[in-house]
Amino acid sequence: MADGVGVDLDNVWIRFGDFVAVREANVHINGGDFFSFLGPSGCGKTTILRAISGFLDPSEGRVLIGGNDMAGIGPNKRPTALIFQNLALFPLMKIWENITFSMEVKGASTAERRKRADELLDMIALEGQGDKLPSELSGGQKQRVAIARALCAEPDVLLLDEPLSALDLKLRQHMRTELREIQQRVGITFIYITHDQGEALTMSDNVAVMRAGIIDQIGTGHDVYDRPATAFVASFVGENNVFRGKIQEIQGNEALMQSNRSGLLRATITPSAVGELKVGDDAMMFIRPEALALANGDSHDKARISAKVLSEEFEGNSYSVYLEGDGGKEMKMSMPNLGQDPEASRGQDLTLSYDVGNAMVMPAGELASE
Repeated sequence: MADGVGVDLDNVWIRFGDFVAVREANVHINGGDFFSFLGPSGCGKTTILRAISGFLDPSEGRVLIGGNDMAGIGPNKRPTALIFQNLALFPLMKIWENITFSMEVKGASTAERRKRADELLDMIALEGQGDKLPSELSGGQKQRVAIARALCAEPDVLLLDEPLSALDLKLRQHMRTELREIQQRVGITFIYITHDQGEALTMSDNVAVMRAGIIDQIGTGHDVYDRPATAFVASFVGENNVFRGKIQEIQGNEALMQSNRSGLLRATITPSAVGELKVGDDAMMFIRPEALALANGDSHDKARISAKVLSEEFEGNSYSVYLEGDGGKEMKMSMPNLGQDPEASRGQDLTLSYDVGNAMVMPAGELASE
C-alpha cells in the first residue's frame, strides 16, 4: 500500500450560486499525516472533503494529490477512499465479502479476496469474524470493518466524514485511539472531518479550524488550544473565559488590557497578533478554566483577577467554580479534587491568580456561538 502521499489545496474557492461555501483555502497536508478539519456545522468542512474526493469541482483553485493536479479526474480515478457517517455496509454480505468488494469488482479470485480479508481483519483486531453478517457486529466493530473496506481499495489518502458521530460517547473515545493506531500502522494520509474538538485534538498531527467557509488557523492541537490565532478559535476549541477591554500598554509580546469589570489584566499577545495589536485597540483576553487558581503566598509573581463566587459543581476528579466575571458575565475555574473541599463558597470574594503565559490577548473578534 502506498504511503506518504501529501494533499494540497491551492487557493480553493467553492461557490454555489452567490453563496461562498469555501473561501481562499490554502492547506498543505503532509504525506502520512492524520489531518483534521474542525468546525461547527455548515462551516464548509464536508464541502472541502468532497472537493478532495472529486465529487465536487472547485470554483477556483486547485486540489493536488501527490503533487498531481486533480482537475478533470473523477472520484473513481482518484487515489482516495471515502468513509461516510453512514457506513453503508452491505447487510446481506458477510464481513469478508464487504471488506473485499473492491477486489471483486476488479475480478480477483475468491481465494485472493479471502486472504486479503483475513490480513485486514487481523489488522483491525477482528480476526475470525469474517463469516459474520454486519448485523451481528457492534457499532465499533462495524466502524472498523468500514475502515478495512476502504483500505482494501489501497488508497493513498483516506477521507473520513464524521465517522464516529453515531457512536455513544465511550465507544467514540475508544475508537479515537483505535483509528489513530490503525492510521499509524498503515502509514497513509488520513483526512478527517469533525465538529468534535476532543476527536481533533486527540488524533491529529495538524488541525485546520474553520468558520463560515474560512480557515482561521492551521496548527498542531497544542497550537490551536494554547495559542489560538483568532477569537473564534479561542472560543470554539475547548472552554475559555473571555474578558473584553482596551489595550493600555504593550511591552514586547505582553499587553496590559483595561477590562470592563476586572481591572487591569496582563496577558501574552497571541503570536498571530504580535506587531498588529496597538495601544487603544479593542481587545479580548482568553484564559482557560484550568489555568486559574486561588491566589496564595506562592503566587506573588503571577497576575491576578478579583471575582465573586456564584456556584460550584463537584465533577469527581475536579470542581468547577463559577464566578461573576467580566461585565457581570459568568466565568469558570477548574480545580483538581485533591481530597479536600474547595476553598470557595457562594457569595465569597476571591482573588485568582494565573501565569501571564497562559492568558492570550488578541484583537476583538467574532466568538463561536454557544
